[in-house]
Amino acid sequence: MYRIVLACVALLSVAGSVVAAERPVAPNGISFYPDYMSWKVVAPSYREDKGQLRIITGNDIAVAALHAGTKPLPDGSVLAKVAWKAEKHPSFPVATVPGAFAQVEFMVKDAKKYQATGGWGFARFVGNDLKPYGKDASFVGECFGCHTPVANNDYLFTHIVKTP
Repeated sequence: MYRIVLACVALLSVAGSVVAAERPVAPNGISFYPDYMSWKVVAPSYREDKGQLRIITGNDIAVAALHAGTKPLPDGSVLAKVAWKAEKHPSFPVATVPGAFAQVEFMVKDAKKYQATGGWGFARFVGNDLKPYGKDASFVGECFGCHTPVANNDYLFTHIVKTP
């Protein structure tokens, strides 16, 4: 029995390593978070200039901090911004619905590691093949530059949406 349990543990360890090895990694070393769609929804958004519908999800650390109004968010917080091309519903053209998947972006909080970018690490994975965005780690300058106008909100455009 002990050998069977040991064999199962070894097999699961190898399987887990293979899955982790297959995850895409951004040029700055941030790995893709495969469970981002099981996180809680923080808010929806629409990016007019990109024509994208988006939802922002957060891991438990980020969501708890946002609900509590904690700023800056604590280390370990991770937010995902999932984007789809906005399309008109074919049977009801006044409705805008998600079309093709465009990308998923992650913001990872680690105040020491990402001190130069307000404590946030950035990653983007584009298209259905989740191609890491950027030729090298300098791509984060583009992300951080966009978030600089909201520096007084811990570089976040997003806040928890209120519902009754």
